[in-house]
Amino acid sequence: MSELLVIRAATRADVPHLADWNAAMAHETEGKALDRAVLARGVEGVFDDPRRGFYLVAERAGAAVGCLLVTYEWSDWRCGDFWWIQSVYVAPPARRAGVFRALYAAVRERARDAGAVGLRLYVETENHRAQRTYADLGMMPCHYLMYEEALART
Repeated sequence: MSELLVIRAATRADVPHLADWNAAMAHETEGKALDRAVLARGVEGVFDDPRRGFYLVAERAGAAVGCLLVTYEWSDWRCGDFWWIQSVYVAPPARRAGVFRALYAAVRERARDAGAVGLRLYVETENHRAQRTYADLGMMPCHYLMYEEALART
């Protein structure tokens, strides 16, 4: 795959791809089948309220080959936003060809330009390949563990 990668902001026209890729990622990483209607509304919600974040899409030869979502976390300790990289997906034929690296470089540049205080992401504990990729990009594991509680929706 020698064609140049183009990284661009996602648009509403990308919602079907983004939803499909989120569903594929949830299945691949956690064996979860997501409710497609909820997922589509969740993806559209990012476009409905830009304070939630933004998606980037990677294209090669005019075809979308990957994406990620950036969301924001305010840090009172640092008086600035951390940008969280989420919902990373690279189509199987495009994997190991620099797609995530290009997306990450675009996020890093945008974050610096916006005055963000850092980049964060979470990774499955057993996904050693992704962990090596993140380390190669200059990211380091932090000393926090992540806990969560799912709340029932009414």
